[in-house]
Amino acid sequence: MESLLQHLDRFSQLLAVSSTTHVSTWDPATVRRALQWARYLRHVHRRFGRHGPIRTALERRLHNQWRQEGGFGRGPVPGLANFQALGHCDVLLSLRLLENRALGDAARYHLVQQLFPGPGVRDADEETLQESLARLARRRSAVHMLRFNGYRENPNLQEDSLMKTQAELLLERLQEVGNAEAERPARFLSSLWERLPQNNFLKVIAVALLQPPLSPRPQEELEPSIHKSPGEGSQVLVHWLLGNSEVFAAFCRALPAGLLTLVTSRHPALSPVYLGLLTDWGHRLHYDLQKGIWVGTESQDVPWEELHDRFQSLCQAPPPLKDKVLTALETCKAQDGDFEVPGLSIWTDLLLALRSGAFRKRQVLGLSAGLSSV
Repeated sequence: MESLLQHLDRFSQLLAVSSTTHVSTWDPATVRRALQWARYLRHVHRRFGRHGPIRTALERRLHNQWRQEGGFGRGPVPGLANFQALGHCDVLLSLRLLENRALGDAARYHLVQQLFPGPGVRDADEETLQESLARLARRRSAVHMLRFNGYRENPNLQEDSLMKTQAELLLERLQEVGNAEAERPARFLSSLWERLPQNNFLKVIAVALLQPPLSPRPQEELEPSIHKSPGEGSQVLVHWLLGNSEVFAAFCRALPAGLLTLVTSRHPALSPVYLGLLTDWGHRLHYDLQKGIWVGTESQDVPWEELHDRFQSLCQAPPPLKDKVLTALETCKAQDGDFEVPGLSIWTDLLLALRSGAFRKRQVLGLSAGLSSV
C-alpha cells in the first residue's frame, strides 16, 4: 500500500512539472514512461473503485496534496483533487504536454503518435484516451463560448443555434462534474456565475432547462454507479436557482416573459417562486393619481407594463399553471380589499386588464373566423 501511495506522490509531481519549462529536457522515452505511469493509475482507479480501504487511503493522500501550500513548486496540482480524477489522469497529462510550448519537437511528435497511432488495431485504452481528449476539448470550448459569445438579438432564444449549443455543452459539463462528485455541480455553477457575463449565462440556463434529456454515455451504461437519471442536468439547474434567491430574481428579471412561461411550465417547482416574486414586485407599486398609472418608488422597481406582460404570458400557459396564476391574483385582490373599481388595488387592475385583453383577443378571433367564412 505504501508503494502505491509513493507512486501517486511521484505522479502528482510529474503532473505539476508537465506544465513547466522543465519538459524541454524530456525525450520520447520520458514521454512514453510518463504516459505509462498515468495509465497505470487509471488502472488503479478501475480496479479499486469499489475497494473501500484502498480508495479511502488514496483519497486522503490526494486531499492532503490538494490542501498543502507550495508542495510541488507551483502549489497543489489542479485536476487531481480526488479519487475520481485518477480515472482520467492520462488525459490531464496529455493535455498539459500538448499545451506546453517548451516540449521539444521529438518528444511532441512521439506524444502525438502515442495519442493518435493512425489506422490499425487499437486497444481499448487508446480509444478511450482519444475520446476523453475530445470530450475535454469540447468542455473547454463550452467555457470559452459561455465567456466570450454574448447574447445575439433573437426573439426566440430557445431556437437560437448558438444559445442551444451553449446550453447543450453546459448540460454535458454538469453531467461530467456530477459523475465525479455529487456536490460539485452546484459549486461549478456558482463559479460560472461569478466568472461569466451574468445576463448571457442566465439565458443559457433558461435554454438548457428547455432541452430534451441527454442520452447516457456508453461508459455510464456499463457502470451503474455513475449512471445519472435522464433529467439530472435540468434538476441540478432548478435546485441551484431555487437555492440562490438573488440569482433567481435576476433570472426572472432578465428573461423575456414568454421564455419564463415556457421554463416554469416545464419545471413546476419554479412557478410558485416566480409567482411570489411577481407578487412582491406588484406590492412595491403605488397608484399615481396625476398620471393615472401604477408606478414604482425606486428606479429598479418593475414597471406596470412589464408586470402586466408577465402575468399575461402566464395566463396564456396551459393548466395547471394558468389556473395557479389566476388563483394567486384573486387571492391578492381579496386580501387587498376585493375592490372592483380601478385605481384602488393593483390586483384588481391587473385582473381587469387581463380580462379585457382576453375579451379583445376573442373578439379578434371571432372577427377573423367570420371573415374567413364569407
